[in-house]
Amino acid sequence: MKVLKWLDNNLEQAILLMLLCGMTIVMGGQIIARYAFSASLSWSEEITRYMFIISGFISASYCIKNGLSVKIDQLVGMLPGKGVHYMRLVSYLIQLLFFAYLVPFAWKYVKAGMASGQLSPACGIPMYLIQSFTVISFVLCCIRLIQKFIQRVEIITGKREAEEK
Repeated sequence: MKVLKWLDNNLEQAILLMLLCGMTIVMGGQIIARYAFSASLSWSEEITRYMFIISGFISASYCIKNGLSVKIDQLVGMLPGKGVHYMRLVSYLIQLLFFAYLVPFAWKYVKAGMASGQLSPACGIPMYLIQSFTVISFVLCCIRLIQKFIQRVEIITGKREAEEK
């Protein structure tokens, strides 16, 4: 149970940290190889690019979990009583529908990558592995939005205190 709680609290953050460290190490190695040994790593740019793309997808779920999306709160903040909470529910529902709509298309994209057998040019990584992070990200976004929706319903019903960020 502790593992699940830790994953719920830290999954995206841990993945993003590993990707950032990985990008730093790979590009640091590339710089050292280029300037110290006059050699270039043929795979470093490709790996770094894929880690950057994956971090972009995973960060969507991280931002949803932590309420870090771009939003205009002025109008919502002027709503009386529980109006703010109801507007947040509507917002979560729209976002959830959007990401749930994207999941099947992302899955079809991954399946097409599997069928094509395409490999990345420098590393020979099957492209469907890189493409699968679209599905993972969209599913994580859906999970986080469902969690936010449930938390907001608990706030409306009085089972939880509002903790606005």
